[in-house]
Amino acid sequence: MINFSFGPNIFLGIIVSLGVLILYFLRNVKPEVARDEDIFFATIGLLYSCILMIHGWRLDPILLFSQVLIIVTVLVAGWENIRLRGLIANMAKLTKEKRK
Repeated sequence: MINFSFGPNIFLGIIVSLGVLILYFLRNVKPEVARDEDIFFATIGLLYSCILMIHGWRLDPILLFSQVLIIVTVLVAGWENIRLRGLIANMAKLTKEKRK
């Protein structure tokens, strides 16, 4: 049975979808920061967000809270990872320029 109604599960699914779409389109915006495994994680994230939107109505409050904590943790860790990739790319470019 699919019970599709707007609730916190839809909001969480949209947040996850936006996060993984940003990760997916990072390849077009900053190719020096993107990695090949980002496509895999974006696909898994989109699948997770679809499952959360379709079957999230079954979550009781404690499970919904655990999903909120997991999503916040993953998004913060992903943001930190992308930021560190950018710093490493900048450092590599600076050391390459110093060698010349």
